[in-house]
Amino acid sequence: MSIFLHILWNNVLPLSVMIAVGIILQRAFSLDIKTLSKLNFYLFSPALMFRLLYETPISLDIFGNVMLFALIFMLLQYGAVEIVIRLKGYDGGMRGAMRNSVLFYNSANYGIPLNQLAFAGNSYTLSIQVLIMMLQSLIPNTYGIYSVNAHKADWRAIRRVILSMPIIYVIPLAFVMRWLQVPVPEFIYTPVNYLADAFIGTALITLGVQLGTMSWRISGRLAYDVGLSVFLRLIGGPVIAWGLTLLLGIHGLTAAALIVSSAVPTSLSSVLLAVEFDNEKEFASQAVFVSTLASIITVTFVIYLLNIQI
Repeated sequence: MSIFLHILWNNVLPLSVMIAVGIILQRAFSLDIKTLSKLNFYLFSPALMFRLLYETPISLDIFGNVMLFALIFMLLQYGAVEIVIRLKGYDGGMRGAMRNSVLFYNSANYGIPLNQLAFAGNSYTLSIQVLIMMLQSLIPNTYGIYSVNAHKADWRAIRRVILSMPIIYVIPLAFVMRWLQVPVPEFIYTPVNYLADAFIGTALITLGVQLGTMSWRISGRLAYDVGLSVFLRLIGGPVIAWGLTLLLGIHGLTAAALIVSSAVPTSLSSVLLAVEFDNEKEFASQAVFVSTLASIITVTFVIYLLNIQI
């Protein structure tokens, strides 16, 4: 029990404090969530992604293993949520909202600090988390946008929105510049560092602001749907990841880092997409709220079970 409480106190509660700050600010000042979402989409997230991919050493072996794991993991999660969607008979925007609430998880503003805390700042596990974050930044800005708009917009309009997202250009740019060892001029890299440093705090506060706009009473109409989403994300995610690491023969710190990365709550991206494109905002917010709250226990339990040795 003492180990469990230590993990809870040192690894998970610090994130909860930042989210609570956002809730308090929202209740006090009624902040504009759309402005905050645009800052995250167009400035802070791309800057952090560029810096991490440009600076973090990532071997081809790690890259291949993580990409294979992530692809199969995404397909298995998609299959699980699709079964739920068909059994429940969801239609319209709710189909996309449910998929997004399970497939997109907080690999950046929750996953990066959690990785650093759980693995004591280990650079190897950080490189794994960076690759997961890369995919979890790219997919919401492509498939995620398509998913929430497919029922109400034509492909040309959706394509224009996707092509306006900076993250899809930042990822290949960072890889190419690192591969070619192209130095970034100081007058550019200094602002990039400022923006990247602002990401984690701003994203956690943004999540708190969105939660602060909600009535903290779970809608009876959505309670069952939110429960399904949270179960698939917080329980189904790490269980699928654990089984997949066994199937692929991934062991040690690599397996632990991948399982921890899969155990985090629903991504703020699902809420930002719902707000930006006016699609099932209430469900998206409640899924993030409940999964974030429940993750205080479930993430702690996952780390405890892994018995991580650094």
